[in-house]
Formats: sequence, structure tokens, C-alpha cells
Amino acid sequence: QDQLVETGGGSVQTGGSLRLSCTAPETTYTRYCMTYFHQAPGKEREGVASVASDGSTYYAGSVKGRFTASRDVAKSTLYLEMRDLKPEDTAMYYCAARPLIGTEYPAQWPYWGQGTQVTVSS
Repeated sequence: QDQLVETGGGSVQTGGSLRLSCTAPETTYTRYCMTYFHQAPGKEREGVASVASDGSTYYAGSVKGRFTASRDVAKSTLYLEMRDLKPEDTAMYYCAARPLIGTEYPAQWPYWGQGTQVTVSS
């Protein structure tokens, strides 16, 4: 059951930028780690970027220096600023949340958004 609401995404050309947003329904999510996974057709779901409840961040190697994750605690919202987008960034992006700390395993995240498509053309 989706409990996170995602907005953003779309289609851009190589080098373009997009911003994703993910809003949680309750302020209790301030104690949760929030993250974005992405999943390309035929591939497994992979972690992209996370922001823990203490504000610490994690980025996959492929997006370091191009993507920035941040949280607005008052709005229970996670943001993902994506710059210098590449065709290999094309995927469905999913927001997820879990208590306290993150993990690389999608099955260990209990709360999910509906997903949003990001398409980068060359």
C-alpha cells in the first residue's frame, strides 16, 4: 500500500535537470530514513540516494556529484535534485521510508510511493 506521495519526474534531454519530491503523511516520518530507488526495465531496483533522520546522506556512486537529496522536516518531504542527467538515469524512481537507518535491500523498506518515471534522451 502506497503511503508516500511522489511528484516530479518527466522527460529531458541529456544534461538536463529534474526535481523529485516525496511527501510522507505523518510527522512521525521525521524519525525515519527516506530514500529513492530506481528501476530500469529488466533490472533490479537499486538505491540512488538517502537522507537519514539525522540528516546524513548516502549516494550511489553513479549519481555522486550530480544528484542532491534533502529533506524538509516540517513538511515531511524528501527532495531529489537531479542534474547533468544521462540516458542511463532513465528508470522508474520510487521513494521509500523505514525507521531509523537505511538499507540497500528494497524488501526491508516498508513504506513506498507510487513511483515516477524519469526519461533521459540522448
